[in-house]
Amino acid sequence: MTTSKRYERLAQIRRLHPERDAHEIYRLMVAYEFPWDVTRALELALYRTYAVPSIGRLLAETAELTARSQKRYDDTALLLDAVVEFGFGSGEGRAAIRRINRMHRSYAISNDDMRYVLSTFVVMPKRWIDAYGWRRLSRHETVATVTYYRTLGRHMGIQDIPGSYEEFEEFLDAYEAEHFAWDARSREVSDATIALMASWYPRPLAGLLRTGVLALLDDHLLRAFRYEAPPARTRSLVRGAVRLRGRAVRLLPPRGAAHFARQNREIKGYPGYPEGYRIEDLGTRPQPGMKGCPVELGHLSRTSTE
Repeated sequence: MTTSKRYERLAQIRRLHPERDAHEIYRLMVAYEFPWDVTRALELALYRTYAVPSIGRLLAETAELTARSQKRYDDTALLLDAVVEFGFGSGEGRAAIRRINRMHRSYAISNDDMRYVLSTFVVMPKRWIDAYGWRRLSRHETVATVTYYRTLGRHMGIQDIPGSYEEFEEFLDAYEAEHFAWDARSREVSDATIALMASWYPRPLAGLLRTGVLALLDDHLLRAFRYEAPPARTRSLVRGAVRLRGRAVRLLPPRGAAHFARQNREIKGYPGYPEGYRIEDLGTRPQPGMKGCPVELGHLSRTSTE
């Protein structure tokens, strides 16, 4: 295999328009170039939002990530995956966004918290891929990612969405500096999430998995959850191993078939549905008496760039 062969899809991406073809670029990036890396990055993106007490406490109160952590993981991945695979204007994509919005309307979630979560989806995959991927993320892919999530954010009714990657990154860093704090309920959600990740592997590896996750977290996040920081040597070994994986992937032939999140081994619900699943049935159901959040369903666009 020649080096040029490995970079053929990147050349294809660069021939597309980073804003007009944002969904296609993001789909190629997620399903062909970096499926494993994007999955890990989005897991950690959602995980770090628990360190904002208003988010962590809400998740603890609903028990979605403590009592039903695997189902919540599956449903979140499948709903987001439907938009990636089929697009904003597809029936599947529109159904997924309707379910996401109806779930959010069951709770009083601030626009700033919604903007912050959206920012993690933009910033954390780029940071992860640049650090651990088989190549760095191109500017074309970065602009397309921003456009993709700005479109998703508009469909979700989020206001004042950052306009560029640099603005997303600045907003995320400032929000975490101001809002990351200790909260006992947030720690419960964090512990449940790490336990879920450990459950995907044979029991003897569970302790190693927990250590590995903590080794990948930054000090600010560790302090917010009051976890003891792993020794520097452990951090170096874990991060070095993930970087080594990226270098190994660089030597492999380019992926010939798309790999979407619904195909991940961590998704336990999907293989258990012999007849498949309906997007409309995923996620939580509205609870009586809960205050709605400022997210309106509106009219979802039938184009990928509206």
